[in-house]
Amino acid sequence: MKLKYKIKLGGFRMNRITELLKLSPVAILAMLMFMGYDALIAAPIATVYAALVAGFVEKKKVNDIIEAVINNAKEMQVAFFILMVAYAMAEVFMSTGVGASIINLALNVGLTGRTVAVVGIIVTSVLSIATGTSWGTFAACAPIFLWLNHIVGGNIALTVGAIAGGACFGDNIGLISDTTIVSSGIQKVEVIKRIRHQGYWSGLVLILGIVAFYVAGVAMGLPTTTGDAATAIGQIPEEVWTVLAEKRESAVTLLNQVKTGVPTYMIIPLILVLIAAFRGLTTLLCLFIGIFAAYILGMFAGTVESTGAFLNLLYSGFEGAGSWVIVMMMWVAAFGGIMKLMDAFRPLSNIVVAVSKNVRQLMFCNGVLSILGNAGLADEMAQIVTMGPIIREIVEKNVEGSPEDIETLRLRNATFSDALGVFGSQLIPWHVYIGFYLGIAQAVYPLYKFSAMDIIKFNFLALIAVSTILIATLTGLDRFIPRFGLPSEPKVRLKKATVENCVGEKA
Repeated sequence: MKLKYKIKLGGFRMNRITELLKLSPVAILAMLMFMGYDALIAAPIATVYAALVAGFVEKKKVNDIIEAVINNAKEMQVAFFILMVAYAMAEVFMSTGVGASIINLALNVGLTGRTVAVVGIIVTSVLSIATGTSWGTFAACAPIFLWLNHIVGGNIALTVGAIAGGACFGDNIGLISDTTIVSSGIQKVEVIKRIRHQGYWSGLVLILGIVAFYVAGVAMGLPTTTGDAATAIGQIPEEVWTVLAEKRESAVTLLNQVKTGVPTYMIIPLILVLIAAFRGLTTLLCLFIGIFAAYILGMFAGTVESTGAFLNLLYSGFEGAGSWVIVMMMWVAAFGGIMKLMDAFRPLSNIVVAVSKNVRQLMFCNGVLSILGNAGLADEMAQIVTMGPIIREIVEKNVEGSPEDIETLRLRNATFSDALGVFGSQLIPWHVYIGFYLGIAQAVYPLYKFSAMDIIKFNFLALIAVSTILIATLTGLDRFIPRFGLPSEPKVRLKKATVENCVGEKA
């Protein structure tokens, strides 16, 4: 009897050791990212290590490992093309006057100390959708709005919180945002479907954020003196222009266009892209519409010097995508293929199922895993590529339902990865986002000593986004938001075998 017990106990311990070894590639990837290594270095190292674990621990053949890598990478091919075209459109929109037209239109209304933060969040939200870059948006708008804030007597922390949160808005829902595309690709969902899934929720979050900033401005009793962009840009010191050119050269181009002015009709390419997206056209077609419209209108406006110059912009975009994000995604796909081959995420999946009584609670746990991963890795892309495959596997292995309903769960997973990565970054003092924003803010407005809490304490948009998606998912309130509700049970349900296994392990 004792011998049987010892054998059983030994087998149990050996299984746990094997499970930990199969999960260890995630720990390696997370550790490398936390140590500051770029995903382009961390992912290949973790992939090679995962292949060794698969070979020695799971006894997988080399051919099986290579086949798993290739098959998983094949599923990302569409995302690769979208990324290339998205980077090209971002380059075009930043250089042809589309971004500058957005800023000028908003600033023409005249700003006061009470409204500078409100206009700041609106402008940065729209600009980040148009350009697909939160860092570029913040770098372009910080000089304008921080100096405008100085002129009209606004609250500096309120304004910096507004433009920081707004700059992240398009990174979460923009067609050309790399985090939107990568998070959707990992969850195997179309970018357009993902945007339609979260569109009303994102709009609601933005509206609530705008209201919060206006109420805060009124409550603080901020003045109603009017200022203008030209005056603000004129007050930017020469050394600030030098710093911006080093950190974000495209921001300097955009600021100069704001200063000299561009035709109002240069906003039309963005409007056409948004219309095409909400009409359900494919992502690639939406992007090509934006690029073609910017070329035609830019030729009339004089912001496109020649066809050759425009093609150089496209080349720069393609080069930017190919030099980092596409290569990184290929390695992430390889890593995910090997982990899937080993069924490495099963133990973590079992833990989530064990604490979840239903699918909605399981999805809430996926959200919590995303925000915890973001806090631990201090980098939104690291969180997306590390935790994304885990939460995808949790749904695939433990939930059953119609293909349409399972796709809705994958859409929510993609939204979790992106929203809790990008907006969550605004609430984590040690996050790389906060570090970048602090560096830019301090460089362009040296009259104030910025701290992490200056960006966090009034970042109403991030606070609303993170809290509402988690609460709505857990409570079922998401059903009141069009297209955002999760399917209810019994349409989707935990697999019986999974529940029985978890109960057996508890016993």
